[in-house]
Amino acid sequence: MMSSTLADWDIRNPDVLADQRSAYDRMREQCPVARDGQGHWTLFRHADVLRVLLDHQTFSNQVSRHVSVPNGMDPPEHTPFRQLIEPYFSAQRVAWFKPVCRAIADELAQALRGQQQVDLMADFALPFALRAQCAFMGWPQELQQPLGQWASQNQQATLQQDRTALARLAAEFENIVAEQLTVRRQPGVAADADITTELMHEQIAGRSLSDMEIASILRNWTVGEVGTLASAIGIIAHFLAGEPALQQLLREQPDKLYYANDEIQRMHNPLLENRRRAVCPVEIGGRQIAAGERVYLNWVAVNRDPEVFPEPERFSWERNPQDNLLYGAGVHVCPGAPMARMELVEVIDSLLQHSRNLELATGQEQVLAQYPATGYAQLWLSGF
Repeated sequence: MMSSTLADWDIRNPDVLADQRSAYDRMREQCPVARDGQGHWTLFRHADVLRVLLDHQTFSNQVSRHVSVPNGMDPPEHTPFRQLIEPYFSAQRVAWFKPVCRAIADELAQALRGQQQVDLMADFALPFALRAQCAFMGWPQELQQPLGQWASQNQQATLQQDRTALARLAAEFENIVAEQLTVRRQPGVAADADITTELMHEQIAGRSLSDMEIASILRNWTVGEVGTLASAIGIIAHFLAGEPALQQLLREQPDKLYYANDEIQRMHNPLLENRRRAVCPVEIGGRQIAAGERVYLNWVAVNRDPEVFPEPERFSWERNPQDNLLYGAGVHVCPGAPMARMELVEVIDSLLQHSRNLELATGQEQVLAQYPATGYAQLWLSGF
């Protein structure tokens, strides 16, 4: 997997792209702190990644020249923005959105009944993620298609490292947000009309958020979540389709979905990686990382580390949930984790309750998603 004599590996190497999980597992065992041809580092071991997550003074989240609120910030700048967005994922918000989420899932799941074979990604997972996120934000459902197209184009541009296309797509998303803000600035729109409107009335240090800051937050809440949510649905459904006993247990005891969903995603993470930047020279795993160099945290390999998860490919009810880094750790742990967990419980429970016995469809190819995504691009199931 060498891209040059100076590199340990290349994440875009065809052999890596063909089977990402196996490739990342090999890197964890053979070269757990790896340098690529661009001089960036990737960490594959649980202990190394946890060290980075808990040391935000050495490993900065400021890795881009673009505004990223609050993901691309470090304390103390990060702290007030984090405090601002956390209430949007409170227990009260989760309870408010739960019936909305379930209604969307039930409508989509009912539409699958009686079909012999279904591409779950195209017919259920992605439509659910788009509809749910638009509903959460208070955005019109007519934005589902353009948001889905935008996410697909952004993924392709990232794979191809097309900076021109990425810049164009960033501007397009800012225009989508600007249109939504303009609508909400019309006379007579109440401050609590929807979550987007509420966000427009928030303040930091006595000032209103800038449109650029709002756009950054909304980008995380929409496009960032659509891809991982759809991916998670596909990953969980694929695993359950091969485990009929577990599938039936969860139909009968849906309260176990909270743990089961996390454990399944531990084995196949719906999010590939996050970035950090070394603030000062640091040694990890015997490798010297210079100040300013980027460090990538490979979530897929980390949550399959046998040093922490014996027999990592085996589903187990006995693992310590605190070891699972599905939603990160430290000051940048995912603030939307409670909402994401609720959404996945509702959507997977709905899928199970509206199906007989999910199975991988015969005669159909299950197509893995391409980098920078994980999960499945096509997932053909029967049993509805």
